Order: sequence, then structure tokens, then C-alpha cells
Amino acid sequence: MRGSDTMSESGAVLPWQVIRQDDGGNRYRVGRYATQAEAQKVADGLDHRHRHQVYRVERVQGAGP
Repeated sequence: MRGSDTMSESGAVLPWQVIRQDDGGNRYRVGRYATQAEAQKVADGLDHRHRHQVYRVERVQGAGP
């Protein structure tokens, strides 16, 4: 396993994150997820509810291939 960035406090590997970007360009991590599909489902739900924010799915740097 490479780096602590890929693990949650419970030890689960969470290489995907949802990022919220506001109109000012500020970025905030919403959450970390085990799969890209899980992260995308969360981002899609947030996009639908919060139309003035942008939600992106990104792989955590150093999370492997």
C-alpha cells in the first residue's frame, strides 16, 4: 500500500474523492470513496441538488494505478 493518503481511519482503501468547486474557484473535498462509480453517484446526486456548485470526481494522488 502506498502512502496514508489512500486509507481512511478504518484502514479502508479510498482512492476516489468528490471535490466541490465554488464560483470563486475554491475547492473542498466532500468525501473519499472506494470506487469511481460510488464517487460519481455521490457527485451526480449533489450536482442535482446544488446547481450553483460544481462537483468533480478525482483519483487521489499517490493512490496507485
